[in-house]
Amino acid sequence: MAVSLILPCYNPAPGWEQTVLSSYRTFSNRVGEQVEPIVVLDGISATVTAEAITFLKENIPGLKLVDYSVNKGKGFAIRQGVAVASGDIIIYTDIDFPYTPDSMHSVYETLKSSEADVAIGVKNEAYYAQVPFLRRAISKYLRVIIRLFLSMPVTDTQCGLKGFNKSVAPLFLQTTIDRYLFDLEFVRNCFKSKKYRVKAIPVALNENVQFRSMNYRILLPEMLNFIKLLFK
Repeated sequence: MAVSLILPCYNPAPGWEQTVLSSYRTFSNRVGEQVEPIVVLDGISATVTAEAITFLKENIPGLKLVDYSVNKGKGFAIRQGVAVASGDIIIYTDIDFPYTPDSMHSVYETLKSSEADVAIGVKNEAYYAQVPFLRRAISKYLRVIIRLFLSMPVTDTQCGLKGFNKSVAPLFLQTTIDRYLFDLEFVRNCFKSKKYRVKAIPVALNENVQFRSMNYRILLPEMLNFIKLLFK
């Protein structure tokens, strides 16, 4: 059963291509299946050099690259990856592979075994102990308002590790939010459709994960996106 692994990429840390190669190999060896890697270059980045791209092309067979010059946001980037994915299972995570190999394998196994059509990574308290205070506060606050206003079985919608079967791809491509809350829109659509089985998968962070500073300018637009979701 082929797997498509989508990696949105914008301003990754120097040496990111080495991380992609080693993590891709770990994941491929663990699942023992054909893995189709899809790197989506979400706008021009100083650390995404021609040398880095050549390195990946030479070392990862079947690498797919999606490239455009203007940064559009993670949600937009992942939609571009899903649009070209050919795997029976589609998984997406961040370009620095912040989650443990066990976490990624759990998402894969849940989908492969047909336990669910959609596997959603959810964070535990150990995760929150590793993240900066403001990021932790925003994440927990969002979970509270999701519980109060959307009444969904899963309130942790923003974890950067999710997967779904190919049959769910059209639903993902119907999302319209380009940045932070695209995950929430997708998860809500899954529950609203009532067609797909959704399972929450506990995940853990790798040690020494480096969090980039949050762009707080996106908070107001995302608040407006949340309000739009309430009335959608």
